[in-house]
Amino acid sequence: MSKFSFSSEQDEFRTNLRRYLADQVPTREVRRLMETETGWDRAFWRRLNDDLGVAAIHIPEQYGGHGFGFGELGIVMEELGRALVCVPFLSSAVLAANAILNCGTEAEKRLLLPPIASGESIATLASTEDGGSWEATATTLTATPSGGGFHLSGHKSFIVDGHSADLIVVLARAPGTSGDVGLSFFTVPGDAPGLTRRPLQSMDPTRKLARLEFNVVPATPLGPLTDSQGAAAAFAKTMTQASVCLANEMVGGADRLREDALAYAMMRMQFGRAIASFQSMKHKHADMLLEVELAKSAAYYAAAALDDGDDDVIAIAALAKATASDTYLQTAIHAIQIHGGIGFTWDNDTHLWFKRAKSSEVLFGDAAHHREIMIRNWAA
Repeated sequence: MSKFSFSSEQDEFRTNLRRYLADQVPTREVRRLMETETGWDRAFWRRLNDDLGVAAIHIPEQYGGHGFGFGELGIVMEELGRALVCVPFLSSAVLAANAILNCGTEAEKRLLLPPIASGESIATLASTEDGGSWEATATTLTATPSGGGFHLSGHKSFIVDGHSADLIVVLARAPGTSGDVGLSFFTVPGDAPGLTRRPLQSMDPTRKLARLEFNVVPATPLGPLTDSQGAAAAFAKTMTQASVCLANEMVGGADRLREDALAYAMMRMQFGRAIASFQSMKHKHADMLLEVELAKSAAYYAAAALDDGDDDVIAIAALAKATASDTYLQTAIHAIQIHGGIGFTWDNDTHLWFKRAKSSEVLFGDAAHHREIMIRNWAA
């Protein structure tokens, strides 16, 4: 992918993925899965990976993946967000996989990534705590040396698919080789002794969050234990990548809402004519189209910046996330308004995307947080 256009192969991949998801994941299936405790179906996740290999899209070939870039990863995120598919893609293929790629040793990557790429193992990243801060400096969970390993004590909260993941990558404070305490990553099996996982009630039932309690939980270090920065740099890089992926997912949802609202306006009759023909409605749809296309451009550019190793990628990623957050939520508000009274009802599907827009707005930090990151990095 260039910074300005997709290749014909990427367009074909998007078309096939969109057609597959439209056929396999109708909205009634989304509604069924969001009512379950897990929030996704393991059999469908395996079938999706057998058919299209989405979990392996960004993982290098030597670790069982396909070795594509963030441009292709963004396409998958956009189409999943457009169809509101309930699968552990963000948690496993984006958060956990990139954390392992960014900080793991060669042996750890060869051990942990192939089952994630095949869809056999579901992983997630546990970094945030009750305060809700997405900054590594807010970490209080501690790792204590014990015999030849470590034990974790503390908690993590708002963890995507944390209640159902087979493997959890945990950010914790741990002593380095000289005894100084720094940040390090650890891996913990989902069924580890001393680990308590509790699903959280959230606005968006299509993306499950969990609170994890670590009571002297045995853990395996991921990557080297260093003395000062530790995993801070790897974590920051992971969150930059995750923000870009989420921005792509959000523009997919926003575009779906815009198209559905336009289809409804062209069908809904009032005073003997379609409401889409009213001048005020034309203005609203024009504004929605402009905002969504601008957000798409920012998200696509950010994915390309990651692939190109752009020096300003942190600021670009923050801009993309902030723009997508504002656009998705505002488009959802417009879509409900255009649908009128029926837009507020449970039977109408618009509220499903509205709730995803609201939850995604604050996931990895809200628009104000990312604008601060953008200004701080461009000023530097």
